[in-house]
Order: sequence, then structure tokens, then C-alpha cells
Amino acid sequence: MRFQLALALQAVWTSVCQAAMQHYPAAWGHYDVCKSQVYSDEGLTWDYMACQPEAADMTQYLKVTLDPPNITCGDPPETYCALENPYMCNNECDASTEELAHPPELMFDNEGRNPTTFWQSTSWKKYPKALLVNITLSWNKTIELTDDIILTFESGRPEQMVLEKSLDYGRTWQPYQFYATDCLDAFTMEPKTAQDLTQHTLLDIICTEEYSRGYVWKYDKTVRFEIKDRFALFAGPRLHNMASLYGQLDTTKNLRDFFTITDLRIRLLRPATGATMVDENNLSRYFYAVSDIKVQGRCKCNLHANSCVYEKEKLSCECEHNTTGPDCGRCKRNYQGRAWSAGSYLPIPKGTANICIPSSIGPVIRPNASSLGVANRKEARVCDNELLRCQNGGVCVNSVRCSCPSAYTGVLCEKQRCESELGGCMEADSGQTSLEAPSRLRLSLLLLLGWALLREASCRPAVL
Repeated sequence: MRFQLALALQAVWTSVCQAAMQHYPAAWGHYDVCKSQVYSDEGLTWDYMACQPEAADMTQYLKVTLDPPNITCGDPPETYCALENPYMCNNECDASTEELAHPPELMFDNEGRNPTTFWQSTSWKKYPKALLVNITLSWNKTIELTDDIILTFESGRPEQMVLEKSLDYGRTWQPYQFYATDCLDAFTMEPKTAQDLTQHTLLDIICTEEYSRGYVWKYDKTVRFEIKDRFALFAGPRLHNMASLYGQLDTTKNLRDFFTITDLRIRLLRPATGATMVDENNLSRYFYAVSDIKVQGRCKCNLHANSCVYEKEKLSCECEHNTTGPDCGRCKRNYQGRAWSAGSYLPIPKGTANICIPSSIGPVIRPNASSLGVANRKEARVCDNELLRCQNGGVCVNSVRCSCPSAYTGVLCEKQRCESELGGCMEADSGQTSLEAPSRLRLSLLLLLGWALLREASCRPAVL
């Protein structure tokens, strides 16, 4: 009887856990498979899915450029003083001696070594002329950021700095974020933090004073650009509701582009001084030193590849779904039966592959990408397969309407149907959906069974 009781309780616990956990991200997949073989009425066929490469440390694939080119210390050799103690001048930089050199490659080597390795600039010996340095990171490939960008400084964090991005291989630049000890004075901007952003202001460019305080403790060395805090505006604080984020990335091109780069540029405008006034008698105290840069991301392959190879100092996607190009951005020759389209994250967990089909199957279908304004439905299209897709597994019918799954409604299938029903839905940012009535009944019965068995066991005399 005790063994049966234990089995019954285990079944109750397992059922409760499965009911509670079934809608969390672990059940959503990672888009790491592009296709699999399945049996159908026609026999063995391919089932195609949206796919993407795993996120990785992208600093191992970049090219770094400094401007001005001769800004690295050591030629000629120079002695530096500690920022917090102008009389402690025992740090030497000499480019001709390996142990004393600080080349830019040391920003990307493995950390954990003692002493710490770092790149270092020349000192501010030309004060009051500004000590300006541009550090440019180039991938020659479109990259999607997946985690915070983190810079670690060894000389005190800069008092003024700008992080910039490029989407066209460095031809044009736009700011990502401004950093300063005084945002109003440096950039005439009100200071903000990433926590001040909302879904409606996520794309705003802000100035933050959070990372520009002087060097006091070892934990005050880092400067961040917060990617995950911005993801959390759609996916919830612990990124549980990734379906919401994927839906936004699918249908909002500006949001996708915000997290996409080909190059990053770090503009160092003023070094840490540790005081209100610069000590002109000890200018060797003021310089930049960067020990580590972290950039986590993946190759952009438009959800048509699950791997990205690095050959001949260049990244490229290994394209599936009959696509080709560095970003899998076009259909292969003889597979242009319909216009190319990026894959879609939705519906969870497999997404939609949007494969290119052989040219012999029907005419080429070209969606109208300019039909984003839908105020007048007689003049503009509601949906297409390129920039404005139906969400949550909906299908675009003649570019006029979305045919939605039974659980969703709205112009783009963006609303859960349960929102208009009695009882509504559970909170969107919880990452869960409401249990159906049979599930509630089954769960209640299991809990009652467990309670009854526990009560019966407590009434029996203990057996040693």
C-alpha cells in the first residue's frame, strides 16, 4: 500500500509540474534545425523549419582598427602614473618589448591572466587638445546581437564616450548610446538609463551617466550597452515570453535593424580624470586602457541557415531552404518560383521556413513591400510575406487579410481570442497561456486524489 501511495503521489507531482512548466521557453525550441524527414501520404518528405546559428562570441571573427593609427602607446616608450596616485609612476609602455607592449589585440584575448592584459593609448600629453580615439570593430558580415555589449577599462572609465553602429559596412554611422559624467554638459541630453525605456521608446537613443563614474572599486570598470534589458520590454523580466519578442522582431523591421550591425565604433572623447580639474603637471595620469570587449551575437541568415562558417577571414551562412548569398538573402538559380522571403519565428516552436521553390512551379509571386500603410484598405495592402507578416501562424490571403488560427484574432492575428472571452487570458508577460477547462478538471482531480491518499496514510499506524 505504501508503494502504491508513493507512485500515486509521484504521478500527482509530475502532472502538476508538467502543467506549470509546459509553456515556458524550454518548450519553444532554439531554431537549430532547418529541416527533417517525415512520413506523409506521398511517402518520405522534408519538413522545413525556420533556423538560425547558435549565438557565439563574435569578437573572435572581427577586424579592429584604431584612429588615429599611432594612438597606441609605446612608440616612443613612455612611463605612466596611476590615476589615483600621481606619484606612483612605475608603469612603462614599450612597443619594442613584448612584456611591456599594449597592442589592440589584447582587448580580445582570454581574460583571467595575471597581470591583466590590455590595450593602452598614449597619454594626454597634448592637453588641452582633446584626447580622441576611435576603436572600430568590423565583421564584413551582418550580425544580430543577442546579449549586452560589455567594455572593460583598466584606467578608469571614460568621462565622455559614444557607442555607434553601422549597417552598411562602415559607410554611414548612427549612435547607439551616449555616456558621460554629465550628459547635459557633454551632449545637451537629459540623463536616462535602460530601465527608463518602454516598448514605445525602445529605439530612442539615450545618454546615461550610469557607467561614467570614476574608478573606485574593481566592479566599476565596465561599460555596458544593455541588449537584454531591451529584449525584456517584450519578453518579460526573465525573458519568459519570447514568443512576444519573436512576433515583434518578425513584423517590425526597425526593431530587427536596431539589434543588427555590420560594424561597431567606440568613440572615446575624454579620459577619466578623477577630479573636477585636470592636473596639467601630471598629464601621464590620463589615458585610455581597455582590457576586454564582449560582443555576443550570431550571423544574420534570415532564418535560412543554422550554421555560419569562417573561411579566408570572412563569415558566411551555410544556406538551406534553396537560398544563397552571404545572408541567405536570395533564391538559388532555378528556385525562383516565388519571390524570396525571410523565414519567420512564428508559429512557435518551428516557425515558418518560407523556402524557395523550383521555377517550374507557377509564376513568380512578388509581394508589394511598399504597402505598409493600411489606413485605406482600397489603396494599400494589409499584409505581405516580406515586411508585414501575419503573426502567430496566420496566413496572408491575397495581401488583403490574414487568415488567423482559431486561438487568435485581429488584423494581423496579433490578439489572443481569449482576451474577449469571459475570464480573459493570463498575463502576457508571464510566458504562459490559460489552461483549458479539461486541464483544470484533471489537475483538480489529481490534487484531490493526492490529498485523500495523504489523509489515509496519516490515519494508519506507523510501521518501523
